[in-house]
Amino acid sequence: MKAYITEIFSSIQGEGPYAGEKQIFVRFKACNMRCAWCDVPPELAQKEYDEERLMDEINRLDADCGPHHSVSLTGGEPLLCTEFLKEFLKRLKASGRKVYLETNGTLPERLSEIIDYVDIVAMDFKLPSSTRQRDFWKEHEEFLKVACRKEVFVKAVVSDSTTEEDIGRSTRLISAQDKLIPFILQPVEAIGGTAEIANDKLLRFLNMAEDGGLAGSAIIPQVHKILGVR
Repeated sequence: MKAYITEIFSSIQGEGPYAGEKQIFVRFKACNMRCAWCDVPPELAQKEYDEERLMDEINRLDADCGPHHSVSLTGGEPLLCTEFLKEFLKRLKASGRKVYLETNGTLPERLSEIIDYVDIVAMDFKLPSSTRQRDFWKEHEEFLKVACRKEVFVKAVVSDSTTEEDIGRSTRLISAQDKLIPFILQPVEAIGGTAEIANDKLLRFLNMAEDGGLAGSAIIPQVHKILGVR
């Protein structure tokens, strides 16, 4: 099996509760969404990797830049390459490494095929008022049920267009699965590094999540952008 990958590199995780942890990032090309705020350049060149070549590159990065907390599978949407991941993750886990999956949380059936090989699921909620696309509430609900078999947190990108209705629905959906699942609010950054959401609105969203019983709620911006690292 082979997969199209645009980047493999060592850096720090910039999002969510693991911000600051050093990881190896494997960025898959394909994606099933077109979010308004997406910061992955569409012109990134892709290369075809088989499992052995990808493991060789991960081993090299570990030797040159390690140790690393985990290997982050990001994108794009890694779960579009489930058949490749089924075989690759067997090798990755056999090497003793921790698997960190970054996903848009819309493909529950595909997650169920590889969840046994994943350690941490970093799941996005695609809020319709933020993405300007249709809602994925049903997909997110089914996805979270599968993801709860492992460590999971939910991240939602928020901006001035994000509505209280979407935050409230997110809170209820997470709470119905497990009130201990962290809910991370990530403000969209405008040019120049300022948040594209007023502070009072951002804090109101956080209060809504906490009032809904989600004790692990937090506001965490994109730390890698603040530090100016990849």
